[in-house]
Amino acid sequence: MSLWGQLSLVDPATLIQMEMYLFHDHALVLLIGIMIFVSVISVGMLLSKFSDRTIHEAQVLETIWTLVPACLLVWLALPSMRLLYLLDERSDSSMILKATGHQWYWSYELPFLFNESFDSYMIPDRSLDNGQYRLLDVDKRAIVPYNQDITVITTSSDVIHAWALPSSGVKMDAIPGRLNSMSMNLISPGVYYGQCSEICGANHSFMPIVVEAVSTLDYVSLSS
Repeated sequence: MSLWGQLSLVDPATLIQMEMYLFHDHALVLLIGIMIFVSVISVGMLLSKFSDRTIHEAQVLETIWTLVPACLLVWLALPSMRLLYLLDERSDSSMILKATGHQWYWSYELPFLFNESFDSYMIPDRSLDNGQYRLLDVDKRAIVPYNQDITVITTSSDVIHAWALPSSGVKMDAIPGRLNSMSMNLISPGVYYGQCSEICGANHSFMPIVVEAVSTLDYVSLSS
């Protein structure tokens, strides 16, 4: 949980998500600056500090409000292009987690390590234990090692789903007949929650995602 509680974003679990938060703050500074500038101009006009002649015939002002937005777009474009490049970068990883979407649950496979596969269903309200989250906890978690490059592959067996894990910065569509992939490297142990973020049917809100990151030794002992 973030220091700001529900007023802020969730704590980042990957370096990519940290970069996303930095870009969020970068864009927020721009938005606040624009809001302050527009507010000052609006209040000045309401208080009649600017005459109609000053506003309508100010060529310098017209030049400024043409050049400044162009510079602001560049200010946004450069870090966003860098972030898009980082998101598209793939690492050479022997650890693969394949997630297949179904109506309405997820199934997981670890094809190149222990050839393990299992289905992951949401725990119904009547079966929840103390400390478990309603509509978020599942009966079987996808357990992966942290500080390891992991390639997440998604697909679907019926309709379009989306495998989304907000704290890791991963969000991929799961499309029937197609494989999408994205790299993930969780930097700390813990339990990370997500949900299907594509409206996939009547029970769309009942197919959560839970990934548990453990040490490599614990991961090997659990999978053996």
